[in-house]
Amino acid sequence: MKQSNSERTGERRVIGLDVSDRKTEVCELGMESGDVLDRWRVETTPDRIAAAFEDRQDIERIALEVGKQSPWLSRLLKGLGFTVSVANARKVRLIYQNRRKSDRVDAEYLARLARVDVELLHPLEHRSRSAQVDLSIVRAREVLVRSRTQLINHVRGAVKSLGSKISKGPSRSFARRAKNEVPRDLQPSLLPVLQTIQDLSDRIDGYDRQIEERIRTEYQECELLRQVRGVGPITALAYRLVIDDPKRFARSRTVGAYLGLVPGQNESGDSAPELHITKAGDALLRRLLIQAAQHILGPFGEDCDLRRHGEKIAARGGKKAKRMAVVAVARKLAVLLHRLWIAGEVYDPLRVARQQQAA
Repeated sequence: MKQSNSERTGERRVIGLDVSDRKTEVCELGMESGDVLDRWRVETTPDRIAAAFEDRQDIERIALEVGKQSPWLSRLLKGLGFTVSVANARKVRLIYQNRRKSDRVDAEYLARLARVDVELLHPLEHRSRSAQVDLSIVRAREVLVRSRTQLINHVRGAVKSLGSKISKGPSRSFARRAKNEVPRDLQPSLLPVLQTIQDLSDRIDGYDRQIEERIRTEYQECELLRQVRGVGPITALAYRLVIDDPKRFARSRTVGAYLGLVPGQNESGDSAPELHITKAGDALLRRLLIQAAQHILGPFGEDCDLRRHGEKIAARGGKKAKRMAVVAVARKLAVLLHRLWIAGEVYDPLRVARQQQAA
């Protein structure tokens, strides 16, 4: 026969939270018994959450799923002195593939997994509030760049449909060039678009200045990362802010897997199919590292160990080999940047080549 809540007041508890924009579903499990001791809901606001948990002394651990609300919520609960685990939703199939999915069920599953073994949640560590705030500058710039690209493609397509073309050149000067090249009968519809493109370019330049200022005043370690030719201020700052604390990686090599730049695995018996990269982690930083790798392998890339490594892979021939070379260089670049950051070393582009020659 199950004990009542009042009879089990001294038992330590594991809390599962299913967070939504308006309400958070709470499930309390007994740490020893595994029984559901209580269920309740609370408004998803800092004041309400703090009031609901601030005087609780019987909580062993709190588990919640990663999401838009999880960064501030986990920081708030940790600030109240609780042990908090943020579950990686992509790796907890019990939750995201459950056919009887509901807030109550998800909250209970999170609590049960945390009670049995917290590693079953594949817990994530959110970056600091300051890093999240500064990273929003890089993300906002990325949104404007994508919007500008869409508008530029629209203008080029409209002009091309009438048999004309806009001359090639940098995106930031596109509006000024196109203003004199748009056919007269298209000017009423496209000149306002060109003005918007110019406004976006000015805004992007403003973000670029903010990024340089942040590096100069707050994140001087980015200069260590910028030693690598092809890693500019945006990639360096994004890497610094996404990783946040380099010491949480015991080995630099694991950074590549953290950013989703390693192939997936699906081994079973003698079967080991070749899979695409996992694409886990931060998509923006992964895309920036891919762009840096493309520069390193491109016509303006300097001779270095990274380039030589990529060229060996690309030499196998075909488009697939070239794509594999870019990903391989991006993965090695992620590892190299972490090593430069941790060790504070001066970058030697041909260090491996010289070691091999000496050997």
